[in-house]
Amino acid sequence: MRRTWINRIAMLAGALTSLCGIAFVFWLMQLNKQLPEYEVSDSVVLHSERDNGDSQDNAGALPEEFSIGVVYSPGYLIDLGGLERLHPFDIRKYAKIHKELVSDGLLTDELTIKPPLVTTDELLLVHSSQYLRDLEDHAKVARYLESGVLQFAPISLDRVVDPFKRSTGGTIVAARQALNSGIGINIGGGYHHAKPDVGEGFCLFADVPIAIRKLQNEGLIKRAVIIDVDVHQGNGTIVCLPDDDATFTFSMHQADIYPDPKEVGDLDVELQAGMGDEEFMDVLERHLTEVLVKADADICFVVGGCDPLAGDPLASLEMTPAGIVERDDLIVATCVSRKLPVVMTLSGGYSPEAWRSQYLSIKNLIEKYGLAK
Repeated sequence: MRRTWINRIAMLAGALTSLCGIAFVFWLMQLNKQLPEYEVSDSVVLHSERDNGDSQDNAGALPEEFSIGVVYSPGYLIDLGGLERLHPFDIRKYAKIHKELVSDGLLTDELTIKPPLVTTDELLLVHSSQYLRDLEDHAKVARYLESGVLQFAPISLDRVVDPFKRSTGGTIVAARQALNSGIGINIGGGYHHAKPDVGEGFCLFADVPIAIRKLQNEGLIKRAVIIDVDVHQGNGTIVCLPDDDATFTFSMHQADIYPDPKEVGDLDVELQAGMGDEEFMDVLERHLTEVLVKADADICFVVGGCDPLAGDPLASLEMTPAGIVERDDLIVATCVSRKLPVVMTLSGGYSPEAWRSQYLSIKNLIEKYGLAK
């Protein structure tokens, strides 16, 4: 009898918890109507004349002078009726970066390359069909995105999954652009924790491995190198490219934070808490050229998270915005000097000034190399 009453109390507590979660979701959605939104330009139109789509004719001989193609879509924005505000990742950072580039005259909507959604066939180059079915389950997606309250949200999961599909398509398009003009920048992507059978760390799709497999299958590249300078190790990238002689993974990451345990890539350099610009750059300069020589690649992908910044809530390095600009400039300049096409993705970054640091980095690169026409 005592156990029966205990079971009833446990069931009642579970039901009350679910009801409280649902009530909390609706309260947030009402609150969101009263909060200011960060505006996204309505003039950015999908499938414009700058849409690079699936055309295989985009890749050609590299020009003598490298220039930049910038890839972005307002479709990268996840809108959960306010729930996205509860996550440490600023979903609006991509829109902020693009809007600031346009406002400052560094970019135009017309010169912004708008990507399509990644296709199911492209996703299956890396991910399992079972995993793609798992993305229809609210509880599983909530776990992958580390947002437990998402499982109570009365919304279609397309509003969550499609932005990741669009940004993954953006990495493929940025890679094609790099093969054309030398440099492709996706204002998004870098989902380096996603694995073939599971998402994690706010990453649903392994966009960089997918782009590599896509270009390899089309015969546009044979070998690729990945330079991951996000503060967290790109464990998913390593798992997606196991024992692969055609790819080389180089990661610089903080030692004592997620993920734990770490995976073993081709070259992993662990950094200690408190490391600032000078120490970080010393390590990068020590390894960068050696990595590119060993990789002997046809294209370089950069996972350029700005979570090494001081004040990031999920890490404890002490880099400055100027250090992030210098870091990205060195990687791109080294690739350019070797006539190696380079793709930049933005990955993580959770401090209030994360978006601005990446804006300043892209600004520097556009001013240095110019936009592809």
